[in-house]
Amino acid sequence: MFQFKQFTIQQDKCAMKVGTDGVLLGAWTPVVNNPFSILDIGAGTGLIALMLAQRSHAEQIDAIEIDDDAYEQAVENFEESPWSDRLFCYHAGLDEFVEEMEDEEYDIIVSNPPFYTENYSSGNEQRDKARFTESLPFKELIEAAAMLLSENGIFSVIIPFKEEEKFKAIAAEFGLYPAKITRVKGTPETEIKRSLLAFIRQQTETVIDELTIETARHQYTSEYTALTKDFYLKL
Repeated sequence: MFQFKQFTIQQDKCAMKVGTDGVLLGAWTPVVNNPFSILDIGAGTGLIALMLAQRSHAEQIDAIEIDDDAYEQAVENFEESPWSDRLFCYHAGLDEFVEEMEDEEYDIIVSNPPFYTENYSSGNEQRDKARFTESLPFKELIEAAAMLLSENGIFSVIIPFKEEEKFKAIAAEFGLYPAKITRVKGTPETEIKRSLLAFIRQQTETVIDELTIETARHQYTSEYTALTKDFYLKL
């Protein structure tokens, strides 16, 4: 169980536990377009959808999750939250969801997609599925976002920094352009590990910055604290 300031995440059934990537994306995703509707692709525990429910007045917050156990967990976490009337989880794959909802539009689409592309197995099929790009290729994700994003919508993801150029190139093919990029490193000495990307339909000058999480073990930087303090109990 993971206790946040305004909600609790049960994660006993879920392969992907609450992690820094999800918290970063949930806290960082721009909500400047005052969204009415939000979609979280690959909900896992439901963490990101819950964070966006806390951060916005969106009346419709949908999530999709293909894994049976993760889906049940997300539903449970949604129902126990203060925003249960605004949150809904679909038990579906992305392709079937897009087919069914092609007339639907979302003002914000978020995804913390699976991204171990190397031929790697942890021996836990459920965990691997949650981590591997094969179960949700970037192109399929971007294509779906391009179909479902409203005119002034924002599509946000967190991916490995080494995949950033490839992801931007695919997004451009579908008419989505980066408005904001934040590159994340663990400590001042380490290499950049993750990229947070926010895409819009209009070509614009990209705002690019960097975020460092810690100066030393459990010594969080002021930027990371400012970003996540509304969520973490101890910050």
